[in-house]
Amino acid sequence: MSRRGGSQPNPAEVARAHAQVGTDERRARVAWSRVLEHRRERASDARLELLGEVMRIGHVEAWHRLVDDDLPRCSSARAHVAAVDVEAELDRVTRRGARVVIPGDADWPSSLSHPDIEPHLLHVRGQGCLGDLAARAVAVVGSRASTGYGEAIARELGAGLAHRSWSVVSGAAYGIDAAAHQGALAVDGSAIAVLPCGPDRAYPEGNRRLIDAVAERGVVVTELATGTVAMRHRFLARNRIIAALGAATIVVEAGLRSGSLNTAGWAESLGRPVGAVPGPVTQMSSAGCHEWIQKGRASLVTDAADVLALAARVGDALDQPVEQLGPARELDAMTTAQRRIHDLLSARSGRSPGAVAHELVLPVEEVLAELSVMSLEGWAGQDDEGGWRRGPGPS
Repeated sequence: MSRRGGSQPNPAEVARAHAQVGTDERRARVAWSRVLEHRRERASDARLELLGEVMRIGHVEAWHRLVDDDLPRCSSARAHVAAVDVEAELDRVTRRGARVVIPGDADWPSSLSHPDIEPHLLHVRGQGCLGDLAARAVAVVGSRASTGYGEAIARELGAGLAHRSWSVVSGAAYGIDAAAHQGALAVDGSAIAVLPCGPDRAYPEGNRRLIDAVAERGVVVTELATGTVAMRHRFLARNRIIAALGAATIVVEAGLRSGSLNTAGWAESLGRPVGAVPGPVTQMSSAGCHEWIQKGRASLVTDAADVLALAARVGDALDQPVEQLGPARELDAMTTAQRRIHDLLSARSGRSPGAVAHELVLPVEEVLAELSVMSLEGWAGQDDEGGWRRGPGPS
């Protein structure tokens, strides 16, 4: 099979291309995922026209018409048909521990069935059901070049949402994304990580352990075929999925040109509420958030209570009012990170900072800093072997 204008396609290749899909919707979507990415940002007219035609007539019919060179402006996609091996692709996905999810499956969230959003399919890896997790989910996004302030806020939001049984959707990137996921996992909550690469890869590679941890408590998803590497246009494309999965999108830190504002833009176009966390007025890392708040495109949010009040506007009422409470007892005066660490420590046997950091999916340096503060208040102390134990608190 060759490009239009070249040699005539091999009849055996044409027959094979038809046969490996047949009338199976799932196999047709797998085949299309190998030849046509769902790319909206700066996409050519030909690509958009072809995508629209696939969605209009359905993946099965569109595949057979593609093989027969009977679709408008399809030469680029058709050039890749000969290399498609649906069976091999399904095998690669399965070996990675993922599953192919399409509309109609229990894992498929109805929020993705939108003409501007719907991917050919999703590769889903993890213990959770994406459909269930997305029913109560909030997207938390922000800059990769985050500050300590932003990361602390993102962890607090992630933990606060997860504590109230809401899933945290983000992209598992360095910075704000990772912090939001960490916050959810630290309280045994659920998270959804949307990757800009194939299901057999992790991006960023340095967050592979975090991504695996998300899969244990929730799901890791991608629309991209195996072997696909992360590229700029794929980050922008996956942002639409993050926005669609969340009842609201919250931006914690974003410069004026931050990619996280692209996610907020998708949420805005879908009619979903957008929230933004204010930062120091002297920090350009929050300039994008301030601009969206100033122009009325985002609501100002400072904690999980604000976020859930915003998310409830799209019809998912809160189970109970979320109250703003001051410290009711000395233990409540600790930060969220300190409380998580305190809960893991035992009064009888010591634990190393590394073991605590691994359990909470936090940097060792951050755990050591928190332990030092806790020791001053009596909430933690070191034993003779260098391990840390739970303390009785202020005397």
